[in-house]
Amino acid sequence: MAFRDIRVVGDPVLRTPCDEITVIDDRVRRLVTDLLETVDHDGRAGLAANQIGVSLRAFSWNIEGDIGYVLNPRVVATSDEIQEGDEGCLSVPGLWYPTARAQYAKVEGTDLDGAPVTVAGEGLMARCLQHECDHLDGRLYISRLAGDVRREAMRAVREQF
Repeated sequence: MAFRDIRVVGDPVLRTPCDEITVIDDRVRRLVTDLLETVDHDGRAGLAANQIGVSLRAFSWNIEGDIGYVLNPRVVATSDEIQEGDEGCLSVPGLWYPTARAQYAKVEGTDLDGAPVTVAGEGLMARCLQHECDHLDGRLYISRLAGDVRREAMRAVREQF
C-alpha cells in the first residue's frame, strides 16, 4: 500500500503552484496510485499531489463512494449559484470554517493515457473540485475566508501549528 503522509499548513509545498505534468511516466503512475490509496479513507473527499509533497498538477477524489483522479486539472466552468457550508482540509486538520463555493463546477484534464477527462458535479463534488484545484494553485481554503471568520481561522492555525 502506498498510503502517504499529509503535509500540513506551514509546509511551503502547499503555498507553491504545482507544475504541469508533461510526461506520463512511472513516477506519475506511482503518484496516481498513491493519491488514490491515500484518499480512500472515511472522511477524505479529495487529495492534491502537493498535500503529499509532490508539486505536480494532479488530484484524487472520494465522493460518496466514487473515487477517481485527474491530471492537469483546470476549472473550466462554475455556476453563479453559491453554496455556503463548512469546509475543512486534511492539511489544516481539525478546523472547519464556512466557505462560499460555486454550487456547480466542471474540471477538465487528462488521465494516465493522456485522454481528455471531464469531471463535473454539484454540492460536495463541486466543492471538492474547486478546493483541490485551489491546492494545485498553491492556495489553502483558509485564504478564501474574510473578516472575523478569517481572523478566527488564522488565530486557530497559529495556536494549533
